[in-house]
Amino acid sequence: MDHYGGMHFTWWIVWFIFLAWIFFIPTDIPYQKIKKESPLDILKKRFVQGKISKEEFEESKTILKSEN
Repeated sequence: MDHYGGMHFTWWIVWFIFLAWIFFIPTDIPYQKIKKESPLDILKKRFVQGKISKEEFEESKTILKSEN
């Protein structure tokens, strides 16, 4: 009896597709992806950390808002 014919071969294909899907799955799965920070979020974080002054923050914020 041929073990690679019929359903046996079909199950190998199913397992191959399943494993390929796991390893090549897109990274944008809603419940698993890391939230990407917007430029405004990064700007706010830099302001809170004291890396930029209030004037720089306000100027950059108006530039970012005018681009949208």
